Amino acid sequence: MPATKKDFELDRYDIEAIANYYRNQTLKVWWRCIVIFVPLIWLVLRLRFSAKSSAANLKKLAIECRQLLTRLGPAFIKIGQALSTRPDIVPPIFMDELAELQDQLPPFPNEIAFQFIRDALGADPTEVYAEITENPIAAASLGQVYKGRLRTGEAVAIKVQRPDIAAGIALDMYILRGIAIWLKNTFKFIRTNLAAILDEFASRIFEEMDYTFEGQNAEKFAEYYGGLDGIYVPKIYWNYTARRVLTMEWIEGIKLTNVEKVKQAGFDSRHIIEVGVQCSLRQLLDYGYFHADPHPGNLLVMGDGRLAYLDFGMMSSVSAEQRFGLIEAIVHLVNKDFASLSKDYVRLGFLTEDIDFDAIVPALSRVFNPPEGLSLTQMDFKDMTDQLSQIMYDYPFQVPAYYALIIRSLVTLEGIAFSVDPKFKVLAVAYPYVANRLLNDSAPELRMALKDLLFRDGEFRWNRLENLLSNAQTNPDYDLSGTLDKGIDFLLSDRSEFMHDRIIDEIVKGIEVETSKRLPQGLRNMIGDIVVDPQLHPDQVEIPSSLSYIARLWTVLQQDKAIAPLDIFPLATRILSKRETLTFGRNVVSKLAQRSAVRALREVLLRDEKQYQDEKNLNAEHQERELVGAGLRRSVNGRSW
Repeated sequence: MPATKKDFELDRYDIEAIANYYRNQTLKVWWRCIVIFVPLIWLVLRLRFSAKSSAANLKKLAIECRQLLTRLGPAFIKIGQALSTRPDIVPPIFMDELAELQDQLPPFPNEIAFQFIRDALGADPTEVYAEITENPIAAASLGQVYKGRLRTGEAVAIKVQRPDIAAGIALDMYILRGIAIWLKNTFKFIRTNLAAILDEFASRIFEEMDYTFEGQNAEKFAEYYGGLDGIYVPKIYWNYTARRVLTMEWIEGIKLTNVEKVKQAGFDSRHIIEVGVQCSLRQLLDYGYFHADPHPGNLLVMGDGRLAYLDFGMMSSVSAEQRFGLIEAIVHLVNKDFASLSKDYVRLGFLTEDIDFDAIVPALSRVFNPPEGLSLTQMDFKDMTDQLSQIMYDYPFQVPAYYALIIRSLVTLEGIAFSVDPKFKVLAVAYPYVANRLLNDSAPELRMALKDLLFRDGEFRWNRLENLLSNAQTNPDYDLSGTLDKGIDFLLSDRSEFMHDRIIDEIVKGIEVETSKRLPQGLRNMIGDIVVDPQLHPDQVEIPSSLSYIARLWTVLQQDKAIAPLDIFPLATRILSKRETLTFGRNVVSKLAQRSAVRALREVLLRDEKQYQDEKNLNAEHQERELVGAGLRRSVNGRSW
């Protein structure tokens, strides 16, 4: 039995129900196909014959594509916005234009909106709300927003869904899904599962159309990030919320991109941007639950300077495994280890295991090797992603949906930041957070990532540790005590056992040199050879490089403004009392004693040997004198004869 129109008023995307309904709506399906594909095929043909034309002509076609998608309605606007983050499907010039798609449509009649409120809340809008604007203050592809006031006095935003939108989007998805399956089966060179992408995308749109999901998203976002310093999440009023009507706290504020107004209000736009970036990093790498649409209209600076997030219809999640994989990829990126980075892309699902790494590795090197004189954190994130997008289009990459949304989120934030400060580098702000996570997170995956960062070919790279500490100190969540505790635990644990002997040797050598330098000359002449290698003068002996770096690290730690100098002593006492520290100290003392004992024994043996040699030489001289004397006597006696 065919589904009725009411079947599309669901809170989820139901492929089977949609297919059952539209199989019996042949005329409607074919007419919609004509509306969609006649202009679309004409555009594709022009693009095909213009493939080798100028960039200006391709740009013109990209603009026409954006305009066509806008005319085709909500589903195609959303698809265009999604494609703007898919470098494995869309050429870069089209990605840039699709990113300009505006999620705005003319408002629908107020009578329909108010009827939806009556149906959803069981009363007339004038009875539910003490005040409600006569006309919407904003209209988007899925609904429109009114400003109102509850009878308890709270100012609210009232979002009402567009009529018949579920049926229209379901029809478009039914058609596009059929085309996607046909294309995949017909053209074997198509690597991406287009139908699966459409299904995931359609599921998100249907979730976005159910405003109870958006309310739940807002509360989950508030639970995770609402307590962060400088962040605010509006309240949901559940007594006035249903599937097609959402009532949430009204936020009075200034768009973050309106630099002048923000400045006039007495706030530092750059600081607020940094707060937003830190919040985004927590979303991506702490809980893995993130706002996938942080455009300027969804970020407002409130009267108290806090950054308010709006519109929680488009959210996404990243699993713990994916989060750790992203951090490992960042580490390999910092190390310029592009072979390992390409393997990270395999683990993250970007590349298949049979990929030709000989081609991919040099391509990644071209993108991520900073120009001479620049570090990676000084590069523009947008420029880097543009180049990476070209590689992902040229090579057999398959971009996971979560990654596309992450890139979109960070590129959007950097774009907003550029309007505030053209010199802003999102990577420079992000790296201190990553450094702090690497130093403080005890997850095995991140411990291994830290090891990859700090060690190369068995050598400990102290400069990397110094850089990590310096960067981590600029992160708001930096904890010196926790960092030192975890750092000492790591350095003294079995995981870094392979470097213990070298560190002990260098510490012992440093102690010997410093002791020798500070011995009075007379005492040094007596026992100096036992304390330090007698072949080296103490003034010529350099402190081992590890100890020099430790001294520099101590200087870095003392620069931490969050901790007073006197606070360092109890911290040092706690670290020194650790069982691992005591064991390590005993090993240092044992090594020092062994070396001193060996030198003392050598001194005794050398003195005995020297004494024996001296006595032997004296005996030889004595015998020689006796022989000489005997010869003289014989000579004298001979003359007498």
